[in-house]
Amino acid sequence: MPVGGDVLAVAEPPLLVLRALGLGDLLTAVPALRALDAAFPDRRRVLAASRSLAPLLPLAAPGFELLDVSACVGGAPPAPALAERLPRGALAVNLHGRGPQSHALLCAARPTRLIGFDLPGGPAWDECEHEVVRWCRLLADHGIPADPTALDLELPDRPPYDPEGPTLIHPGAASAARRWPAERWAQVARAERAWGREVLVSGSAAEAPLAQAVADQAGLPPAANRAGATHDLLGLAALVASAGGVVCGDTGVAHLATALRIPSIVLFGPTDPARWGPPAERPWHAALWAGRIGDPHAAAADPGLLEITAAEVLRALSVLSAPPTGRQPAVAPPAR
Repeated sequence: MPVGGDVLAVAEPPLLVLRALGLGDLLTAVPALRALDAAFPDRRRVLAASRSLAPLLPLAAPGFELLDVSACVGGAPPAPALAERLPRGALAVNLHGRGPQSHALLCAARPTRLIGFDLPGGPAWDECEHEVVRWCRLLADHGIPADPTALDLELPDRPPYDPEGPTLIHPGAASAARRWPAERWAQVARAERAWGREVLVSGSAAEAPLAQAVADQAGLPPAANRAGATHDLLGLAALVASAGGVVCGDTGVAHLATALRIPSIVLFGPTDPARWGPPAERPWHAALWAGRIGDPHAAAADPGLLEITAAEVLRALSVLSAPPTGRQPAVAPPAR
């Protein structure tokens, strides 16, 4: 005991959360991360994730620090060597998957407690559950309330939503199965331009050739191709936030549009939007899906995705509503 009889304070063990996945995965886990942030305010909070997500983390869950696990992103199981970098003795929460590899990784860090699916006495994994609801249910089962509607991100110095802003087309996706053909994106872009709307095309640096193909086929000016020009995810988020509407596939930009309350049309192919689509209570987002289930990692465009036509996308755009906080235009734009 120290001089004076004071009792040494015992620090709470850290909180360790594993979510070694991509942008959409981070954004669908935001309600769960915020719930953990609120439940354990006095602990060091560590999110094991890709370093590319770091710019968004202060907006998504400001109490967390990021532990870079970039090598795990892309569907590969977390590497066992990663366990050496994880904080020991933590309260560990598996938001990565159902195990067993991710459970084993966290167990190798000798946690004081592990929260995850399909563990003894814990909740069971539901394959058909929406990704946002899944992680909130996991926490609720352990006495940690989580609000699945807490999805919004607030960008600093963001101007008010402008429904007359540009239509942002994001043609890329992580796998070919979820990539709609460039010529169809170009059809949508040409129709939007014909109505006098500015059209921008977004993408990563690696997706710049795809974005350029869309821009070329649509006859867009050189400045319309913003692929690779946003530098990091904050720049991409600012671009999405500047749009009047977003049209994209089942990818991270769709979740950015949800988080920023920008109206969107999301094209689904091999995956049911009931699992990954925009929230039903936000009618300013719409999911198009032919009703087929397939391989989301296939090397060719999913047959169900190819059933969606440019005409269907344009019809959906024509009835897309603005969010409740959006400023309505003084004069209604022409029907798309």
